[in-house]
Amino acid sequence: MDSASRLDILTPERMVVKPGTRVTLKDFDPNFTGSFKKKQAKELLQQGVEELARYQDMLYAQNTYAMLILFQAMDAAGKDSTIKHVMSGINPQGCQVYSFKQPSLEELDHDYLWRSFKALPERGNIGIFNRSYYEEVLVVRVRPELLAQQQIPKSVRSDRIWQQRFEEINNFEKYLVNNGIVVMKFFLNVSKEEQKNRFLNRIDRPEKNWKFSLADVRERGRWDDYMAAYEDMFSHTSTDWAPWHIIPADNKWFTRLAVANFIEQKLKSLNLAYPELERNHLERLKEAKAMLESEE
Repeated sequence: MDSASRLDILTPERMVVKPGTRVTLKDFDPNFTGSFKKKQAKELLQQGVEELARYQDMLYAQNTYAMLILFQAMDAAGKDSTIKHVMSGINPQGCQVYSFKQPSLEELDHDYLWRSFKALPERGNIGIFNRSYYEEVLVVRVRPELLAQQQIPKSVRSDRIWQQRFEEINNFEKYLVNNGIVVMKFFLNVSKEEQKNRFLNRIDRPEKNWKFSLADVRERGRWDDYMAAYEDMFSHTSTDWAPWHIIPADNKWFTRLAVANFIEQKLKSLNLAYPELERNHLERLKEAKAMLESEE
C-alpha cells in the first residue's frame, strides 16, 4: 500500500481542523482507529518511518526548507512515545527535540516567544517541540498565577490578552512559513478515562514510577478548563499555513501511524530533491573515480 492510499484510509478530514471553524472536542473521537487493525498499523508505520528517513535525507541535502513539529497534549497522552517511534529512522544529525518545561527566571525576563526563537530548526533540519509556545494560551490561561509571574505591563493583562496572543502566534507562524520553515501542529487527543488508566499503570509499574507526579493528578482536576482552553486555541490558531491536527490518542499504535503519515505527506508536498551538481563538479567526480580505480 503506497503512502497516498494510507492517507486516504486515515480520512484526514476527521483529524485536521478547518481554519475559521469553531472547534468542539466532542466531535473528535479519541478512540477512533478507522478500519485499521493493530498489526496492520504497525506494518504501515514501519513503511512510513522508512519513507520519512528518505525524505529527511533529501531535506537535509537540499538545505532549503526546515520543518517545525509541535506536540501538545494532556499528560500521559503519548507525546514522548510518539516522537520516539515516528522519528526512529531519522538521522539524529538533522533533527533536534526540545522539551519546554516551566520557564526559567531568564526566560521570564524576555517575551514569551523568546525561548522558542532560540530553538528553531536550521534549514535542512527537523525541529520537534515537546510542548511549545502554545502553553502560553493553555496552562497560563488555566492557572492565572502563572501569568502574574511574567512581569508584563498591567495594561496588557486584560480579558483580551488571549485573543492578542492568538494573533501574535498566527503572525509568528506565518513569518516562519514565509521563510521556509514548515509548521506542523499535533494535538494528541486522549480521553479522560484513558489518561486515568495510564496514570494507574505508571503507579503500579515500578519502572514507570519516575514518570508520575502528583502534580499530574492536580492538573487532571482542571480537565474541563483545559478542554475549553484547547477548543478556543484550535478555533483561533488553525490557519491555512499551519493547521491543527487533532489525533486520536487512546490507541498509541494508531496515533503513531496517523502522525507519521501527516508528516510524510507534508514532506512529499515540498517536492524535495537532491541538489543538482554543476558540470565541472561532475567532471571532478569522474576524475576522482578514475584516480581511485587506478590505485594498485
